[in-house]
Amino acid sequence: MSSSAFVIAIFEFVLLLFSLSVHECAHAWMASRLGDQTAMLEGRITLNPVAHIDPIGTLLFPAIIIFGPFIGFSFFSGLLVGWAKPTPVITRNFRKIRRDDNLTTLAGPVSNLVLVALAMVVLAGIAMTVPGGHDLVMGTFIATLNRSIMRTGASSGLQAITILGCEAILINLSLFFFNLFPIPPLDGSRLVRNILPYRAVQAYDRVPMWVSYLLMIFVGGYVIMLFLEPALLLVFHTLNGVGSSGIPIQ
Repeated sequence: MSSSAFVIAIFEFVLLLFSLSVHECAHAWMASRLGDQTAMLEGRITLNPVAHIDPIGTLLFPAIIIFGPFIGFSFFSGLLVGWAKPTPVITRNFRKIRRDDNLTTLAGPVSNLVLVALAMVVLAGIAMTVPGGHDLVMGTFIATLNRSIMRTGASSGLQAITILGCEAILINLSLFFFNLFPIPPLDGSRLVRNILPYRAVQAYDRVPMWVSYLLMIFVGGYVIMLFLEPALLLVFHTLNGVGSSGIPIQ
């Protein structure tokens, strides 16, 4: 692979670290707002990735996905995901335990949607204000989805911003759906746990972590793609509608 592909892989890894940090920071911030200061006291209301790193979910797993193709190993193709160290929450500190726990849990995935929205605003701004911006944005977005590189005549700075915006959309939508997968330690498991009866919760809590990892690795990716692809198509149509011309779907 080219040096440009490796640079983009670095972009992806840094963006993933940042997005995971925002995700966990959102959990910690919401818990603090609702009365549980545990995460705040442990220094988790921060965007510093060091505070949130999980060796497997933040480093090893994403590194295999992002850098594996450089050594001929493709894994979770098209899906850039990972997870950080779980944010500590003591639910008895909440006034309304189930409601506040659900709000704290949802804060993480919602923060990823906020990053998607911000990236779309940046890309829409480029499409509307830069000569040839629409074609640059749409071409880069399509190239990002195809895991390829678009060669353009745009300035290196503008092209870098466009690539970062497109990658941010792909990564944060992937994280949004991945974290709603109902397997511990992902956020979806906590939402499911809060609606289960007591005995079912006891059984759910006894699911071994190695089973969770296997399900995330061998099942989660395929299930998530069922939701990710329509979401990316919606983003495509939204961005394609910005500007004076449209790019037909190939």
